[in-house]
Order: sequence, then structure tokens, then C-alpha cells
Amino acid sequence: MISSETSFIALIGNPVSHSLSPIMQNAALQYLGLDLIYIAIPCKDKDLELVLNSLKKINCKGLNITIPHKERVFNLCSEISPIASKLKAINTIKLNSEREWSATNTDVEGFVYPLKTLNLKKKQSIVLGSGGAARSVIQGLINLNLSRISVISRNKSSLEELIKNFENQIELQGFLSNDNEAQNLIEEADLVVNTTPAGMKTAKNQIDVLPYGESFWRSLKSKTIVYDLIYNPAPTHLLKFSAKKGCMTIDGLQMLVAQGLKSLSFWTNGLEVPFHIMNDALKNYL
Repeated sequence: MISSETSFIALIGNPVSHSLSPIMQNAALQYLGLDLIYIAIPCKDKDLELVLNSLKKINCKGLNITIPHKERVFNLCSEISPIASKLKAINTIKLNSEREWSATNTDVEGFVYPLKTLNLKKKQSIVLGSGGAARSVIQGLINLNLSRISVISRNKSSLEELIKNFENQIELQGFLSNDNEAQNLIEEADLVVNTTPAGMKTAKNQIDVLPYGESFWRSLKSKTIVYDLIYNPAPTHLLKFSAKKGCMTIDGLQMLVAQGLKSLSFWTNGLEVPFHIMNDALKNYL
């Protein structure tokens, strides 16, 4: 029950009305018996500094940061974890003992969660897209010791920047989506990860499309694992298509839950909640 003593955690972004985080986080907070609630706060770019400074002064225990603030929030944090610095993106912050923001990123741990039980060491992977989500995915694949990571994108400049970001860790192969070599990559891949918004359920997007078009996928083999970071709709058109080919498929819901678990642990100094508590809350909602 909410009382005058209740503190809160919030999601900050624009837009946030579509977010499922309040559903799963409030289920977890209730399970833990904490006098905390989780809410979503829409925040425009120009208001970010004002909002974060204001939240320091009231009963806010922590925040999730989402689009478009994951990079801009760096300037407003006094402590930044090595993984957030490496990814150039922050998705979770809390107030430290000096009432300043301490930041981290839980996306990598969220991404690898459904892959940890699979033996992907020395396997070949493809990442579709070269935006912010691709950075977390590539770091996760490096952590899992895949032998070859290829990135396919429509955007040449962001692709080149992404490859440069990881040059001290691994030699990424970059290809444009219209490159004929993409067919060979798809045929040989053990894992394909989609980080593009193609197939996402929004007002603007068609949900019955495949990333880079139907012909791009003609060489897909049944041995390939296909992981789509999109969780709405579930399954996406890509995962339906891949399942018909006999592929193992993974949707973005497990990543969403797993990164949420790590955020909750960060805010509560190590408390943990079973995965199924958050996962079941989302499945019941959806």
C-alpha cells in the first residue's frame, strides 16, 4: 500500500507510455515487500538536467534512463561504471551517499541472459543494425567468446564508428545491407541478432516486415539461432519466419526482464528477485 513514507524509482525518457518496465518492476518490488513503487516519467531533452536535479531532492531511489537520454545523462552523473563508459550509454542510475548520481548499464547482462546456457564459444554471429543497441549486443557476444562477429547495417557512417569503438577488443567485419556477401554470412551464421526496429509494433512501423527485406533471408538455415531484441509484438514477423525454417528463436522479452533484474539489484544494493516473478507479470499483462 502506498503511504506518505513510500519512495519511488522511475523510468525517464521520451516517449515512455509504451514501456512495460512499471509492470515487471512493481511485481518485483511487491514480491520483495519493499515500500517502493516504480513509475514512468516523460521527459523532454531540454528538461533532463532540471528533472534529474529535482529528483535528487525528493524521495527518489533510482532511475532507468531510456531513449533519447542514454548518452546525454553522462554529464549529469558523478560516478560512471566501466561498462557504461565502454558502451557510451547509461540505462540505470541511483543516488550515492553524497546525493549524486551513480551510473551503470545493465543491457549487456540482459542480452546474454538467454544465451548463457547455449554453447556459442568459437561460433559465428551476425548483428543487424549499428545503433546504440548493437553496442550492447557486440559486447555481450565478445563476453561469450564468439569467434567471428559481423555487423550488417544500412548506415555506413554509424557502421564505421561502431567498428572503431571495438577495435581494441575484436576485429569486427562490417557490411552494408545491400552487399552480396550478406547471403554467405546468413548461410554460415550460428546466431543472428536483430537490433533494428523492423517489425516493431508502433504507429509508424509495419509489423509484417523482415529486416532488410525478404530476399536478405533466403539463405537462412535451420541450425541458426535467431534473436530479435523486439518484444512487441511477440513473436515478431522475423521470429515467425525463422521458426518456420526450423530455427531456434529468442524474443526481446527475456533481455528486458534480465536487464530489469540487474537494475533492481543495483538500486537495492544486491537484492535479487526470481526471473519468473517479472517474466510472469509481463506475460499476464501481454
